[in-house]
Amino acid sequence: MVEQIKYSIGVDLGGTNIKLGIVTNTGKIIKKISVDTKAEGGSKVVISQIKYGIDLLLKGNKYKIQGIGIGSPGVVSMDKGTVENPPNLPGWKKVFLRKELEKITNTKVVVENDANAAAIGELIYGAGKKLKSFVMITLGTGVGGGLIINRKLYRGDTGAGGEIGHIVIDLHGKKCNCGNTGCVEAYLGNGYLINAVKEELPNYPDSKINKLINNDTENLTPKVISEAVQLNDKYANEIVKNMGENLGAALATVSNILDITNFVIGGGVSGFGKPLFDATSNATKRRVLASLSKYIKIIPAKLKNEAGIQGAAALVYYLQ
Repeated sequence: MVEQIKYSIGVDLGGTNIKLGIVTNTGKIIKKISVDTKAEGGSKVVISQIKYGIDLLLKGNKYKIQGIGIGSPGVVSMDKGTVENPPNLPGWKKVFLRKELEKITNTKVVVENDANAAAIGELIYGAGKKLKSFVMITLGTGVGGGLIINRKLYRGDTGAGGEIGHIVIDLHGKKCNCGNTGCVEAYLGNGYLINAVKEELPNYPDSKINKLINNDTENLTPKVISEAVQLNDKYANEIVKNMGENLGAALATVSNILDITNFVIGGGVSGFGKPLFDATSNATKRRVLASLSKYIKIIPAKLKNEAGIQGAAALVYYLQ
């Protein structure tokens, strides 16, 4: 029997751009667009931008939409459909995002934390399809996490379950935007990473990174560091090794607490590829309980650049 094709809209809400797509229940993106978030305008402006993007997406399309899934930063309450204190969205103390969007779209809306949405996407369409339990880690501006236990998303008491990025790996470490010190995000988040390399780079005048950025640290990006790794630059390799050590320390803590041994890693910074995955795997295996070490698997996410859209759209099917 041929499965009936269904359609939903996935919305990946970011601080700079809102990415939207029409996605089938098999994970295929039919159409996608991107609009400016206009975050500085506050929640009402952002919500109007989401509606604007949905209208653009549906213009001229005849697909019957089952619902709209939104992956949002911040703490999300599934029951209330609220988003609280999302980073990079100023003024969003507590926004009733589901209610506001259902009112202006006349369509069922599901709101979930963006990292949780990515975890659902990998569970249904990606690297987690055959896994019973796994931890999803997204490496980008921050370090996000989603916990899949027995094929179900674990949200916790308030909806904030899976905040891997705020596991403390150094009691007296770097200040994190969350207000704490020593969080793993303060070592692996894009901005933190780049700032740390800017400070250290003068100590490595022979590093190939200097040539790649024309000796101007304003040109420094994770991609440049990755290119230097491919050129076997000693300092770049050290950066990635340290990233793996820090991430591995956090993942070992999760594994020791939950007895989960599969970790799916995605997001832009995961583009460091095999060197980062190997360093993370080695560090995690070294730090977990001996009984767990041989079972640890660090797995690349399969939903690459469109993970946010596919994961958000998957929420509609996941909750059916």
